[in-house]
Amino acid sequence: LGDVIGKGPRGADCTALTRQRCEATVRGNWEVFVAGEAEPVSAGQAWWREELPAEARRWLFALPGSLDLQLSGRRVRLVHASPVDEFTRVQREHGPEQFAMMFAPTAFTGDVGPADVVAYGDIHDPYLRSGKEGTLVNVGSAGNQLDDPTPSYAILEGVPDGEAQAPFGVQFVRVGYDVEAEIAAARALGMPELEAYAIELRTGVYRGRHA
Repeated sequence: LGDVIGKGPRGADCTALTRQRCEATVRGNWEVFVAGEAEPVSAGQAWWREELPAEARRWLFALPGSLDLQLSGRRVRLVHASPVDEFTRVQREHGPEQFAMMFAPTAFTGDVGPADVVAYGDIHDPYLRSGKEGTLVNVGSAGNQLDDPTPSYAILEGVPDGEAQAPFGVQFVRVGYDVEAEIAAARALGMPELEAYAIELRTGVYRGRHA
């Protein structure tokens, strides 16, 4: 759900693995920052862009911003941050207007009708919330979790193109990994902004919330 690259090392490897393993991927804000045509605004962005081959940048930037699929009679919408764009952030604690907005069709999503389920990434903070508009799922982050240090992902289970009576479920999965090895890899590669990245991996707390 976006942000295949950025923040951490080995963006080219992450991109290659995503292209090999993922049937569908949406574009995140880091793909826009790093793989887009705009000039980098920081040394970090320049470093992450330089790490990527030109063909990988083209592929990342050409990813769709939104994807829909039908699962157990539900329109499931996949976006990075929101149906507005890759940058309009919706935190775990949000109001009813923001909740309703997540299901509404927009020009960004293709004006193809409201969603019943929306799964998104961006905030690295997994949760599930249901209301009259639908079910909202944040999947967390597989590599840079920000509610505790253990990365998460989500599994949506259902019947493709099935009826609404068919089973449907959402499961969150936590999988730890060797954080110190990841930090060491970033250090060996000379990655900028390493201290802030290490803080997030070790604590699961966003860098801007540390003293």
